[in-house]
Amino acid sequence: MQKSLLDPGDWDDFRSHVHDVLDKCVDRLMTARDHPWRPVPEASRREYHLDEDGEGMTYGALAEKLLAHVLPFATGNTHPRFFGWVHGTGLAVGLMAEMVAAAMNSNCGGRDHAATYIEREVMAWCRRVFDFPETASGLLVTGTSQATLVALAVARRHALGPAIRRDGLRNAPLLTAYAVEGVHNALIKAMELLGLGSSALRIVPRCAHGGMDTDRLAGCVDRDRAAGARPFCVIGTAGSVDLGEFDDLHALAAFSARHGLWFHVDGAFGAWARLARSPWRELADGIHKADSLAFDFHKWMSVNYDCGAVLIRDEALHRDTFAARPPYLAGQDFGLGGAEPWYCDYGTDLSRGFRALKVWSAIQVHGKSAFGAAITRNCELAALMGNLVDAAPDLMLCAPVMLNVCCFSAASPEMESEEKSALNRYIAQCLQVSGEVVFSTTTFGDCTVLRAAIVNHRTCDADVHASIQAVQRLRRKCMEESGTIRPAW
Repeated sequence: MQKSLLDPGDWDDFRSHVHDVLDKCVDRLMTARDHPWRPVPEASRREYHLDEDGEGMTYGALAEKLLAHVLPFATGNTHPRFFGWVHGTGLAVGLMAEMVAAAMNSNCGGRDHAATYIEREVMAWCRRVFDFPETASGLLVTGTSQATLVALAVARRHALGPAIRRDGLRNAPLLTAYAVEGVHNALIKAMELLGLGSSALRIVPRCAHGGMDTDRLAGCVDRDRAAGARPFCVIGTAGSVDLGEFDDLHALAAFSARHGLWFHVDGAFGAWARLARSPWRELADGIHKADSLAFDFHKWMSVNYDCGAVLIRDEALHRDTFAARPPYLAGQDFGLGGAEPWYCDYGTDLSRGFRALKVWSAIQVHGKSAFGAAITRNCELAALMGNLVDAAPDLMLCAPVMLNVCCFSAASPEMESEEKSALNRYIAQCLQVSGEVVFSTTTFGDCTVLRAAIVNHRTCDADVHASIQAVQRLRRKCMEESGTIRPAW
């Protein structure tokens, strides 16, 4: 038999190097606490260079390069003091699942194979968690950004009818959507990509409890209709990116139903509050009333990147928005071309990876209760951080801690806004570089402040205490050296 041009020439040699890489990856996960973010050194950057024809590297040399120059320089989100952004931590079970998925190399656009049935089971589990009807459809995607695009495309189809696929928007009225201020940028991008324009996304102010002001929402809808526009979608937020705030989803669902509007919920990470204990679980009450729901597995569920999902209440409308089968994709009554429906009929991708396996494996190993306990613990730790900040005379809590996000400032009240912002940015960057803790920054009022989003299942009380102490220590050092904070910092 003719030798393959792209398979290993010596499978036993290949096996030994794979085993070595696997062992080092397991070691890395076991010692995650020892591996904070590190900047990539110039020597490693040089190792990433690709010649035009490649290098003809051996598997042994590749293994050495992967372990020396790639594995050590990750985002740092596996570390228990990574609070900077809502980056999931990954799971050990994902290493096993991804290895199997890579060996199978399944194309999950459709057809009759294990991946199809496993994705169906994952989406059925999601329907049960979020109390969607059994008839609802679902799809695994890259993340909530893609899920949002899929959901709003279905909402647009709902508003304009089937001709939208053929005729586009050239004869359509202006479609307007509504979301609370601070809504995630993915919604803005989706409006742009769907040809609706970012200006058609109306930003509605918050009310006293932090969610969308429904009286202001009603006024926006009335004004748009009077001006000849066609309101088509209300977007509820389940866990805002800056503060972890929730809209009143029951109220928005009722408003949408009264006005004949599609109700979409952006639940990127906050949707999983449904698995937490009270009082956090109740924040997501009403999520089951959504016409569409976008959420991530790779954030608070810790599934390895990338993996998001979308649920659509109306399966037929979902399929009608995307299905397009040329003759070469015709289904079969039996054989490999069977197992209808195919997932390529519910989104933009025909070629799809086996994302479902790492989700399915995580659920099989840990179960809903373990994930719920981990999410609850993160909320408790965020509350602890908020209490520590509140009790510290040199720190200021910017907003109540509702879920798992804590925003605070290390600046003195008498400082100018520019000085406050400079100090908080300086502290965040210094602590990132030192490897002690990763905070991000956001804007609160007219100042840049420190932001912690706790989603790591490895984080404990000691990490929260040490992180606040690190902020206080660096603040004191800045004040002792200069007596004030220079904006250049």
